[in-house]
Amino acid sequence: MTQTQKILVTGATGTVGRQVITELLARGHAVRALTRDAARAALPAGVEVVQGDLTDPDSLGPALQGVTGLHLITFGGAYFAPLQTGPQILQLARAAGVRRVTVLHGGGPSLLEDAVRAEEGVDWTVLMPVEFMANALEWADRIVASGEVREPFVSRLSAMVHEGDIGAVAAVALTEEGHGGQEYVITGPELLTVGDKVATIAAARGRQIALVELTEEQAVAQWRAAGHPEDVIGFLIEAYGNTPEAGRTVVDTVEKVTGHPARTFAQWAAEHADAFTAQPPAVTA
Repeated sequence: MTQTQKILVTGATGTVGRQVITELLARGHAVRALTRDAARAALPAGVEVVQGDLTDPDSLGPALQGVTGLHLITFGGAYFAPLQTGPQILQLARAAGVRRVTVLHGGGPSLLEDAVRAEEGVDWTVLMPVEFMANALEWADRIVASGEVREPFVSRLSAMVHEGDIGAVAAVALTEEGHGGQEYVITGPELLTVGDKVATIAAARGRQIALVELTEEQAVAQWRAAGHPEDVIGFLIEAYGNTPEAGRTVVDTVEKVTGHPARTFAQWAAEHADAFTAQPPAVTA
């Protein structure tokens, strides 16, 4: 049996952080979760929730005591700015006896990731997932309200990954030997167009969904109306209109690292079907 280890998960209330916690618990490990607001964390029973902030390394000392592994994100603070405290965090981790570190790649260069890669005192692993299946939840409100999805570049291909599989790869890298110094691109098992995703969600919820293809100009207007800043809009146009090869190439990292095949979008859609289905009106007295 694998020896029980205690792992500190930062970004614990985020999409990936919650999955890392779930996978570690399922493997029988102890989890300490770092959050800026412990009272609102709403994490599973058995998780030790501690308050701290990656932008303030002095707040991390107690959280690092007694842990063997550390899962990091590359941004922090109230506005999710890139962390400038990577070297200090790694210094504290090394001094506390942390042996393994995973870092969730944030889509571009970061001082924290640079610090992790330069750290010789721990086994580090960089997790590089492609598009999250959870991104499809952005369509939920419109699907419930009008039964449609409005998107540009509907023929673009994505090897989108189930966030649970990101958590599974992280959990293995944090608790088992053989993953130090590795960069893991993490994908799902298939390539999907926007139409494929919409059809899969429609099948899961048992009702048709119309797909309306937008021009680039219409998409920009829609994103601006939704309040997206211009830099985010620029990123979306580039990512969707010219998807990098890594984002549309299936690799078998999940199966190699965890021993089980990557989960399909059909599995994800079945798990989240309720989010795309109108709820019945509340009964009033």
